[in-house]
Amino acid sequence: MRGRRLSSIIASVTAHAVLMAGAVIMLTPFLWMELTSLKPPQEIFRLGLHILPREWGGAENYGRVFSDTPMLRFLLNGIVVCGAIVILQILIAVPAAYALAKIPFRGRGLFFALILVSLLVPIQVPSLFLYLGFARAGLLDSYASLVLPFIISAFAIFLLRQHFLQFPQEVVEAARLDKFGEFEIAWRIVLPSARPAIGAFAVFSMVAHWNDLYWPLVVVTDPEMATPPLGVVFFRNQESGSDFGALMAAATVISAPLIIAFLAAQKTFVRGLTSIR
Repeated sequence: MRGRRLSSIIASVTAHAVLMAGAVIMLTPFLWMELTSLKPPQEIFRLGLHILPREWGGAENYGRVFSDTPMLRFLLNGIVVCGAIVILQILIAVPAAYALAKIPFRGRGLFFALILVSLLVPIQVPSLFLYLGFARAGLLDSYASLVLPFIISAFAIFLLRQHFLQFPQEVVEAARLDKFGEFEIAWRIVLPSARPAIGAFAVFSMVAHWNDLYWPLVVVTDPEMATPPLGVVFFRNQESGSDFGALMAAATVISAPLIIAFLAAQKTFVRGLTSIR
C-alpha cells in the first residue's frame, strides 16, 4: 500500500515538474521581451547578463511606439479583420458541420475527406491566384483582401462536426417531427450545445490571424491598412531600425490583447477541447 502511494506521489511530482519546466521555457521569451522593452539601447547592448534593467527606458520605448507609428490603427485593423474572419467562419462552418454530422446524403464521406485533405493545404499554395484575383478586382489594401481568403475554415467544420456527432439524434428527429427546418435545428437546438467548441475555435482562429504576417505582407502596402504584425515591420523599417527596446515594446503592445483574451476565455477554451471526442 505504501509502495503504491509513494509511486503515485512520485508520478504526480514528476508530472508537475515537467509541466512547470515547459511553462518556464514557454514564458521565458515573453518575459525577456517585456524586460527588453523597459531598457534603453545602451543597457540592451551592455556586456554581461543583466535580467533587470539598471537604467529604465520603458517610457521612451513605449512612447515611441504610439508617437512614431499609428499603433492604435494597427490594433483596430487587427480587431476588425480577426473579428470578421471568426464571425464569417462560424456562420459558414455551423451549417456545413451540421449537414456532415446529422443529414445523411450521398457523398457525405467524400466531402468530409476533402475537408480533412484541405487542412493540409497552407495559404501559400493558392496565394498567387488569390493575389491576382484581388488585384484585378481592385481589392488590394482593403479589409476584403484580408478577410475573404479565410472565411471558410476546414478546421472549424471538422471541430464542430465532431461536437455535433455527440448531440442526441433523437432530439433532432423530434424537432423534425415538430416541423422544424434543418437551419432552425442547427441554429436554435444543436448550436447552443456547441458553445464551448465555438469558444475554443474562436481562440485558435484569433491567435492564428492576429499573428499572421505572410498574407497581409502580400496584399497590403498602405500602412493605414496594416495589421499588428505588419505594423511592427513598418515600424522597424521606417522608425525603429536597430532600436530593439522600441521593437520589443511594440511586440509587447500587440501581444497584450491576445494574452488578455486568452486569459478571459481560458475556461471556455479548455472545456471546448475536452468535450470533443
